[in-house]
Amino acid sequence: MEVIPAIDLLNGQCVRLYQGDYNQSEVFHEDPVVMAKQWADQGATRLHLVDLDGAKQGESVNLAVIEKIVKAIPIPVQVGGGLRDRKGVAQLLKLGVQRAILGTVAVEKPELVQDLAQEFPRQIIVGIDARQGKVATRGWLETSEVEASDLAQQMEKFGVGGIIYTDIHRDGTLIGPNIEALRELTNYVKIPVIASGGVSCLRDLLSLLALEAIGVTGVIVGRALYTGDVNLTEAILAVGNGRLQDVPLNLDTSTFA
Repeated sequence: MEVIPAIDLLNGQCVRLYQGDYNQSEVFHEDPVVMAKQWADQGATRLHLVDLDGAKQGESVNLAVIEKIVKAIPIPVQVGGGLRDRKGVAQLLKLGVQRAILGTVAVEKPELVQDLAQEFPRQIIVGIDARQGKVATRGWLETSEVEASDLAQQMEKFGVGGIIYTDIHRDGTLIGPNIEALRELTNYVKIPVIASGGVSCLRDLLSLLALEAIGVTGVIVGRALYTGDVNLTEAILAVGNGRLQDVPLNLDTSTFA
Protein backbone atom coordinates (compact mmCIF):
# COMPACT_ATOMS: atom_id res chain seq x y z
CA MET A 1 0.00 0.00 0.00
CA GLU A 2 1.31 3.41 -0.97
CA VAL A 3 1.63 5.95 1.85
CA ILE A 4 1.22 9.42 0.32
CA PRO A 5 2.12 12.55 2.31
CA ALA A 6 -0.16 15.53 1.77
CA ILE A 7 0.65 19.20 1.42
CA ASP A 8 -2.28 21.60 1.50
CA LEU A 9 -1.50 25.01 0.02
CA LEU A 10 -3.16 28.14 1.35
CA ASN A 11 -1.75 31.61 0.74
CA GLY A 12 1.44 29.95 -0.48
CA GLN A 13 1.99 28.14 2.82
CA CYS A 14 1.73 24.55 3.97
CA VAL A 15 -1.36 24.27 6.18
CA ARG A 16 -3.88 21.74 7.51
CA LEU A 17 -7.58 22.39 7.91
CA TYR A 18 -9.83 20.85 10.54
CA GLN A 19 -12.80 19.07 8.91
CA GLY A 20 -12.28 21.18 5.80
CA ASP A 21 -12.97 24.44 7.63
CA TYR A 22 -10.97 27.33 6.17
CA ASN A 23 -11.47 29.22 9.44
CA GLN A 24 -9.67 26.44 11.31
CA SER A 25 -6.37 26.31 9.47
CA GLU A 26 -2.98 25.77 11.03
CA VAL A 27 0.27 26.71 9.30
CA PHE A 28 2.88 23.95 9.54
CA HIS A 29 5.54 25.45 7.29
CA GLU A 30 5.90 28.69 5.38
CA ASP A 31 7.77 27.01 2.51
CA PRO A 32 5.93 24.02 0.94
CA VAL A 33 8.97 23.24 -1.23
CA VAL A 34 11.00 22.48 1.87
CA MET A 35 8.26 20.17 3.11
CA ALA A 36 8.06 18.41 -0.24
CA LYS A 37 11.80 17.74 -0.20
CA GLN A 38 11.53 16.44 3.35
CA TRP A 39 8.84 13.89 2.46
CA ALA A 40 10.75 12.80 -0.64
CA ASP A 41 13.95 12.37 1.40
CA GLN A 42 12.05 10.23 3.91
CA GLY A 43 11.05 7.76 1.22
CA ALA A 44 7.75 8.98 -0.18
CA THR A 45 6.98 7.53 -3.61
CA ARG A 46 4.30 10.12 -4.42
CA LEU A 47 3.19 13.54 -3.14
CA HIS A 48 -0.40 14.75 -2.79
CA LEU A 49 -0.94 18.51 -3.22
CA VAL A 50 -4.19 20.40 -2.69
CA ASP A 51 -4.56 24.00 -3.84
CA LEU A 52 -7.00 25.18 -1.18
CA ASP A 53 -7.11 28.69 -2.60
CA GLY A 54 -7.92 27.19 -5.97
CA ALA A 55 -10.66 24.97 -4.57
CA LYS A 56 -12.32 28.00 -3.05
CA GLN A 57 -11.92 30.30 -6.06
CA GLY A 58 -12.63 27.77 -8.80
CA GLU A 59 -9.28 28.01 -10.58
CA SER A 60 -5.67 27.14 -9.82
CA VAL A 61 -4.02 29.78 -7.65
CA ASN A 62 -0.76 28.24 -6.42
CA LEU A 63 0.66 27.21 -9.79
CA ALA A 64 4.04 28.84 -9.16
CA VAL A 65 4.51 26.92 -5.93
CA ILE A 66 3.31 23.67 -7.51
CA GLU A 67 5.80 24.06 -10.37
CA LYS A 68 8.65 24.64 -7.90
CA ILE A 69 7.69 21.49 -6.00
CA VAL A 70 7.49 19.37 -9.16
CA LYS A 71 10.96 20.55 -10.20
CA ALA A 72 12.43 20.10 -6.72
CA ILE A 73 11.57 16.45 -6.06
CA PRO A 74 12.16 13.24 -8.07
CA ILE A 75 8.82 11.59 -7.27
CA PRO A 76 5.40 11.87 -8.99
CA VAL A 77 3.03 14.59 -7.83
CA GLN A 78 -0.75 14.57 -7.92
CA VAL A 79 -2.68 17.81 -7.54
CA GLY A 80 -6.26 18.80 -6.85
CA GLY A 81 -8.12 22.00 -6.06
CA GLY A 82 -9.83 24.39 -8.44
CA LEU A 83 -9.61 22.25 -11.57
CA ARG A 84 -12.91 23.11 -13.27
CA ASP A 85 -12.05 23.08 -17.01
CA ARG A 86 -9.78 21.50 -19.61
CA LYS A 87 -7.43 24.49 -19.69
CA GLY A 88 -6.69 24.22 -15.99
CA VAL A 89 -6.04 20.48 -16.18
CA ALA A 90 -3.83 20.75 -19.27
CA GLN A 91 -1.87 23.61 -17.73
CA LEU A 92 -1.19 21.59 -14.60
CA LEU A 93 -0.11 18.46 -16.47
CA LYS A 94 2.18 20.57 -18.65
CA LEU A 95 4.03 21.63 -15.51
CA GLY A 96 4.97 18.00 -14.95
CA VAL A 97 2.21 16.98 -12.54
CA GLN A 98 1.50 13.29 -13.06
CA ARG A 99 -2.15 13.16 -11.97
CA ALA A 100 -4.88 15.79 -11.91
CA ILE A 101 -7.57 15.33 -9.26
CA LEU A 102 -11.06 16.44 -10.21
CA GLY A 103 -13.78 16.96 -7.63
CA THR A 104 -16.46 19.57 -8.17
CA VAL A 105 -16.67 19.05 -11.94
CA ALA A 106 -17.31 15.34 -11.43
CA VAL A 107 -20.65 16.41 -9.94
CA GLU A 108 -21.38 19.52 -11.97
CA LYS A 109 -19.86 18.59 -15.36
CA PRO A 110 -19.42 14.81 -15.46
CA GLU A 111 -19.14 14.81 -19.26
CA LEU A 112 -15.99 16.95 -18.94
CA VAL A 113 -14.40 14.31 -16.73
CA GLN A 114 -15.22 11.68 -19.33
CA ASP A 115 -13.58 13.74 -22.06
CA LEU A 116 -10.48 14.43 -19.98
CA ALA A 117 -10.12 10.79 -18.96
CA GLN A 118 -10.01 9.87 -22.64
CA GLU A 119 -7.63 12.69 -23.55
CA PHE A 120 -5.26 12.11 -20.63
CA PRO A 121 -5.44 8.36 -19.90
CA ARG A 122 -4.41 7.29 -16.39
CA GLN A 123 -3.73 10.92 -15.45
CA ILE A 124 -7.23 11.83 -14.31
CA ILE A 125 -8.46 10.70 -10.90
CA VAL A 126 -11.54 11.83 -9.04
CA GLY A 127 -11.62 13.08 -5.49
CA ILE A 128 -14.85 12.14 -3.74
CA ASP A 129 -15.16 14.17 -0.55
CA ALA A 130 -18.16 13.07 1.47
CA ARG A 131 -20.26 14.23 4.38
CA GLN A 132 -22.42 11.38 5.66
CA GLY A 133 -22.22 9.71 2.28
CA LYS A 134 -23.10 12.84 0.24
CA VAL A 135 -20.51 14.43 -2.06
CA ALA A 136 -19.24 17.90 -1.08
CA THR A 137 -18.09 20.38 -3.73
CA ARG A 138 -16.45 23.79 -4.18
CA GLY A 139 -13.72 23.38 -1.62
CA TRP A 140 -16.09 21.49 0.71
CA LEU A 141 -18.16 24.64 1.10
CA GLU A 142 -21.25 23.01 -0.45
CA THR A 143 -22.80 19.57 -0.10
CA SER A 144 -24.67 18.01 -3.01
CA GLU A 145 -27.38 15.34 -2.99
CA VAL A 146 -25.14 12.96 -4.95
CA GLU A 147 -24.26 9.71 -3.20
CA ALA A 148 -20.54 8.93 -3.09
CA SER A 149 -21.11 5.37 -4.32
CA ASP A 150 -23.18 6.53 -7.31
CA LEU A 151 -20.55 9.07 -8.34
CA ALA A 152 -17.77 6.49 -8.01
CA GLN A 153 -19.59 4.07 -10.31
CA GLN A 154 -20.21 6.76 -12.90
CA MET A 155 -16.58 7.89 -12.86
CA GLU A 156 -15.36 4.31 -13.26
CA LYS A 157 -17.51 3.97 -16.40
CA PHE A 158 -15.94 7.17 -17.70
CA GLY A 159 -12.47 5.64 -17.45
CA VAL A 160 -10.82 7.60 -14.63
CA GLY A 161 -7.68 6.10 -13.14
CA GLY A 162 -8.89 5.90 -9.56
CA ILE A 163 -10.82 7.44 -6.69
CA ILE A 164 -9.57 9.38 -3.68
CA TYR A 165 -12.17 9.03 -0.94
CA THR A 166 -12.16 11.57 1.90
CA ASP A 167 -14.47 11.52 4.88
CA ILE A 168 -14.66 15.25 5.61
CA HIS A 169 -15.78 14.80 9.22
CA ARG A 170 -12.56 12.89 9.89
CA ASP A 171 -10.15 15.02 7.87
CA GLY A 172 -7.59 16.73 10.08
CA THR A 173 -9.12 15.23 13.24
CA LEU A 174 -6.74 12.33 13.96
CA ILE A 175 -9.69 10.09 14.92
CA GLY A 176 -8.98 7.34 12.42
CA PRO A 177 -10.15 6.60 8.86
CA ASN A 178 -13.71 5.58 8.01
CA ILE A 179 -13.03 1.90 7.40
CA GLU A 180 -16.69 1.01 6.97
CA ALA A 181 -17.27 3.63 4.27
CA LEU A 182 -14.14 2.59 2.39
CA ARG A 183 -15.11 -1.07 2.54
CA GLU A 184 -18.57 -0.20 1.21
CA LEU A 185 -17.16 1.93 -1.61
CA THR A 186 -14.99 -0.92 -2.88
CA ASN A 187 -18.15 -2.97 -3.29
CA TYR A 188 -19.22 -0.58 -6.05
CA VAL A 189 -16.01 -0.07 -8.05
CA LYS A 190 -13.01 -2.06 -9.20
CA ILE A 191 -10.66 0.84 -9.92
CA PRO A 192 -8.09 1.73 -7.24
CA VAL A 193 -9.35 3.60 -4.17
CA ILE A 194 -7.06 5.85 -2.12
CA ALA A 195 -8.12 6.54 1.46
CA SER A 196 -7.88 10.02 2.94
CA GLY A 197 -8.86 11.63 6.23
CA GLY A 198 -8.42 10.83 9.89
CA VAL A 199 -5.19 8.80 9.95
CA SER A 200 -3.65 9.25 13.39
CA CYS A 201 -1.14 6.44 13.92
CA LEU A 202 0.44 3.30 12.50
CA ARG A 203 -2.45 1.24 13.79
CA ASP A 204 -4.75 3.16 11.43
CA LEU A 205 -2.45 2.35 8.53
CA LEU A 206 -2.48 -1.31 9.42
CA SER A 207 -6.26 -1.30 9.51
CA LEU A 208 -6.24 0.13 5.97
CA LEU A 209 -3.70 -2.47 4.85
CA ALA A 210 -6.35 -5.08 5.53
CA LEU A 211 -8.44 -3.41 2.80
CA GLU A 212 -5.75 -3.59 0.13
CA ALA A 213 -7.03 -6.91 -1.17
CA ILE A 214 -10.41 -5.34 -1.96
CA GLY A 215 -9.04 -2.30 -3.78
CA VAL A 216 -7.71 0.29 -1.30
CA THR A 217 -4.27 0.76 -2.83
CA GLY A 218 -3.04 3.86 -1.02
CA VAL A 219 -3.55 6.22 1.88
CA ILE A 220 -3.00 9.96 2.08
CA VAL A 221 -1.60 11.16 5.40
CA GLY A 222 -1.55 14.80 6.43
CA ARG A 223 -1.83 16.17 9.94
CA ALA A 224 -0.44 13.04 11.62
CA LEU A 225 2.85 13.51 9.77
CA TYR A 226 3.12 17.14 10.77
CA THR A 227 2.35 16.49 14.43
CA GLY A 228 4.78 13.57 14.56
CA ASP A 229 2.09 11.00 15.39
CA VAL A 230 3.16 9.12 12.26
CA ASN A 231 6.75 8.82 11.07
CA LEU A 232 6.72 8.58 7.28
CA THR A 233 9.73 6.29 6.94
CA GLU A 234 8.39 3.93 9.58
CA ALA A 235 4.93 3.99 7.98
CA ILE A 236 6.35 3.06 4.58
CA LEU A 237 8.29 0.20 6.14
CA ALA A 238 5.13 -0.99 7.89
CA VAL A 239 2.72 -1.05 4.95
CA GLY A 240 4.68 -0.09 1.87
CA ASN A 241 4.27 -2.25 -1.23
CA GLY A 242 1.46 -4.15 0.45
CA ARG A 243 3.72 -6.04 2.84
CA LEU A 244 3.73 -5.95 6.60
CA GLN A 245 7.41 -5.67 7.37
CA ASP A 246 9.49 -5.78 10.53
CA VAL A 247 9.12 -2.51 12.41
CA PRO A 248 9.11 -1.83 16.15
CA LEU A 249 5.35 -2.21 16.60
CA ASN A 250 3.70 -3.89 19.53
CA LEU A 251 0.42 -4.54 17.73
CA ASP A 252 -1.84 -7.53 17.34
CA THR A 253 -2.53 -7.22 13.60
CA SER A 254 -4.98 -10.14 13.64
CA THR A 255 -7.63 -7.69 14.84
CA PHE A 256 -7.53 -6.00 11.45
CA ALA A 257 -8.40 -9.08 9.41
